[in-house]
Amino acid sequence: MKYLEYTPFERINAFLDDLNLGERTINGCIEAYSCKHTGSDKRLSFSLENEILDYFGNSPDVDSDSTVEYVSSRSSRKMLIYLILTLSHMYPDYDFSAVKAHQFFTEETWEGFRQIFDTYMSDASKEWMETNEDGSLLETLYKALNEVINLAECDIYIYDPNSDADPFIEKGSLWSYNFFFYNRKLKRVVSFRFSCISNLVTDGFTMEEYYETDEVFDDMDM
Repeated sequence: MKYLEYTPFERINAFLDDLNLGERTINGCIEAYSCKHTGSDKRLSFSLENEILDYFGNSPDVDSDSTVEYVSSRSSRKMLIYLILTLSHMYPDYDFSAVKAHQFFTEETWEGFRQIFDTYMSDASKEWMETNEDGSLLETLYKALNEVINLAECDIYIYDPNSDADPFIEKGSLWSYNFFFYNRKLKRVVSFRFSCISNLVTDGFTMEEYYETDEVFDDMDM
């Protein structure tokens, strides 16, 4: 996988880099990758495919639909491998070889993504509107994604990491989402992660003390 630089993403990344909203900080990052293998990708890809086949072939807990989708379909296995390789390039110090297919949920539509974005990024969107007059944060994100990966041809996935081995957990973490936009024709993946950290917890409060203050979420649209 090769990291691809795209100007449309730079403005969004700059805005979502430690966006301080008082009692919490929003972080977001959007990146594009080519599905062309580089470096050790081929070896890791081969290893991942064998692990996928072994897992679905030997696990009694896997339902038949998943087995059909991820074992009999070569393109589905490739898709899963591309997503795992993207994670590996995003976080090179973490081992994602144990990630399983069921940890990627197909969102399928932009509408599903929009609903999550509107719910959790409402305060960030308000902040964006105060300093940008050329459209909302979501509109800007849509245009950038469409330019880079053509949303009409994309499959959209949410990655749900194992809570016991989550490389994204930070002190004071309140929530995080990891979306992947995969275009088979362009052989390209765009990742978009956005998360929220409590400034109160990072300043010394415990999570219990944090959640005891009801006013924390008073100004947050949920």
